[in-house]
Amino acid sequence: MKGPLRDRSLGTKLTEVEYARVEAAALKAGVGLSEWSRRAVLDEANRGEVQTDTVLLAELLALRAVLLNVMFRLTNGEAVSQDEMRQLIERADRDKHKRAAAVLSTGKNDAG
Repeated sequence: MKGPLRDRSLGTKLTEVEYARVEAAALKAGVGLSEWSRRAVLDEANRGEVQTDTVLLAELLALRAVLLNVMFRLTNGEAVSQDEMRQLIERADRDKHKRAAAVLSTGKNDAG
């Protein structure tokens, strides 16, 4: 089954040197010049979406870490002081980007 019809085109002008660099990159990737260019343009266009997804995942993981720590303490009958809460938030904020990167690199949905 074929994918959606590609009926729109995009053109650009390059210098000889730029063209040679793009041609070499396409050859190295083992695809034609048009396919390489299409992938490069779409990768760049999607970059902003990926960054947004990473930030959202990082915030969600930080919130999850704080919530689970607080819930665990409360279910064990322990109170959470303001200082302890501040420390939980600071630790979650400090680790959130590293945790998000780890989840994304492994493709796991469980950030446990």
